[in-house]
Amino acid sequence: MEKELENKIKQIKPVDRQLERQAKAVFDAVFKPIDGLGRLEDILCRIAAIQGSCQILLEKRAVFVFCSDNGIVQEHISQSPSKITRVVAANMAAGKASINRMAACCHTKVVPVDIGMQKPVEGCLDYRVTNGTKNFAKEPAMERKEVIKAILTGIELVFQYKQKGYNLFGTGEMGIGNTTTTSALSSLLLKLSPQEVTGRGAGLSDIGLARKYKVIEEALVFHFGADYNKQEYSVISMLEKVGGLDIAGLTGVFLGGALYQVPVIIDGVISACAAVLAARICPIAKQYMLASHLGKEPAHEYLLEELGLTPIIHGDLALGEGTGAVLLIPMLDMALSVYYNQETFVKNHIEAYKRQKGD
Repeated sequence: MEKELENKIKQIKPVDRQLERQAKAVFDAVFKPIDGLGRLEDILCRIAAIQGSCQILLEKRAVFVFCSDNGIVQEHISQSPSKITRVVAANMAAGKASINRMAACCHTKVVPVDIGMQKPVEGCLDYRVTNGTKNFAKEPAMERKEVIKAILTGIELVFQYKQKGYNLFGTGEMGIGNTTTTSALSSLLLKLSPQEVTGRGAGLSDIGLARKYKVIEEALVFHFGADYNKQEYSVISMLEKVGGLDIAGLTGVFLGGALYQVPVIIDGVISACAAVLAARICPIAKQYMLASHLGKEPAHEYLLEELGLTPIIHGDLALGEGTGAVLLIPMLDMALSVYYNQETFVKNHIEAYKRQKGD
């Protein structure tokens, strides 16, 4: 499996910047001020480069929501029990969760994926690698082969859905305890302390947050030593020691987007952590990622900065499930309607705005 992953990574190619410039010329020809839609124009031009065509296609989209359980919940770092993961996953499968409601508004398919819940849930795609991760405060969260299998699962799902005609993907997750896992990984990735990257998750009290800091700190020292945030570690090693399966699966989705030339929207802090992991494996993968929003968790902003991406939406979100990712989609739809607007400067017999030197 490891060789299979390496071979896929080697096939990833940079986007075509010339197409990005050509798409910008299309926008500039529309009867409006230059860069009138700001970063939305930049995102659509990037999508043209990703898709390899100025005929930008967004009409068939899906959000992958990876569901898994986290053994670190045993350390009482969440006010919610693990069983909530399965309840929400079941609601997703039944079309009743928050992500389903929001995705329906922008005609986006929700794909709940069981990549590692303790028990299966009817209606979720069954790609279970194992029955949840182990408690990384006491032992490695996963085996190396499990990490690689989860990453390959994410890549495979992108392939399957591109074959079905999907041309835009969002990312989401569901798993009680996964903000703790994300904070631990973010501390390693960004070389920051747990206190700098850790938030309240699903509403921890001050006492609960202090415990979360302590659990993460002690776990990182246990696995990586006292100078854990001064060293470099491989992505596989970090995921093996800390987890989680949802993050590994999402890492695969970002790599799959780059491999199969499909834009992938980053959701919240957990999704952003997976995006950084994917970029550490293959820096070119950053070119295929789109930032949607900036959420409440402290690590989110740091992770997006690491990727060199600026979010469009500053909504203080903390819901997860891919809800922030789908918020971007109707905005892209509206911007695309302007991109295809036939009311051009030429048609109106007016000289087009010219880009000044340095624009």
